[in-house]
Amino acid sequence: MLHVHSWGPPQAPVVLAVHGVTGHGGRWRELAQTELAGARVLAPDLRGHGRSPAEPPWSLERHAADLLDVLEAEKVAQAVVLGHSFGGAVALHLARAAPDRVRALVLLDPAIGIDVDDALEAAQDSCTPTTWAQPGDATESKAGDWPGVARTLVEEEVAAHLARRADGRWAWRTCTPAVVSAWGEMAREPVLPPLGLRTLVVPAGQVQPPFLSVPFAAALAAQEGVSVHPVDCGHMVGHLEPAAVGALVRGLLGS
Repeated sequence: MLHVHSWGPPQAPVVLAVHGVTGHGGRWRELAQTELAGARVLAPDLRGHGRSPAEPPWSLERHAADLLDVLEAEKVAQAVVLGHSFGGAVALHLARAAPDRVRALVLLDPAIGIDVDDALEAAQDSCTPTTWAQPGDATESKAGDWPGVARTLVEEEVAAHLARRADGRWAWRTCTPAVVSAWGEMAREPVLPPLGLRTLVVPAGQVQPPFLSVPFAAALAAQEGVSVHPVDCGHMVGHLEPAAVGALVRGLLGS
């Protein structure tokens, strides 16, 4: 069973929030408590991430099945599913596998059908995870990776997601094979959401090359039930544009 972070009233409408590769569910805390305070937000650590089990397989289908298990365990009949980056791909596969359990989808700069050469390079880089001698070094590294994100959120990420290894160095709480595998999953042929499912796609305009490929973005935009809401920011959309994301999700919860 996945480790699940949760916020909000137990009887409120549910948002299932799915983080990206190398991340963890705790990343959603600020958005949940400030912009989605009227919702019950469930944010699992994906398999191989955070405090969840690391055992394979790490396919999109397995991740989607894990999320369905979370909904079952939490006795949630239906949820708005909010996915960022790789989490967007997982959310999409959950909707395909169990469309009756997904009220709507919100995909924040989803990494779906990415360029195979980019995926290969990222997977090769991930084979040797970055480590740091001190947590402060990780903080400076993450601040560089997350331009524009509030320093308090960077420090919170390090405090929650950094762990000391057996060799004394510090690294993110991730399973390296699971991370490497995720890049291959992101390069798979993309699939569309179920026809008619309300789906909001939020591409990050400052990401180049884009995670959301032009052909797939066009296929999404042409499908019934899908609308595209671009934002002018970097990849960490939930951290950089929380008010915009919150408004989109609240609109779905109230519909």
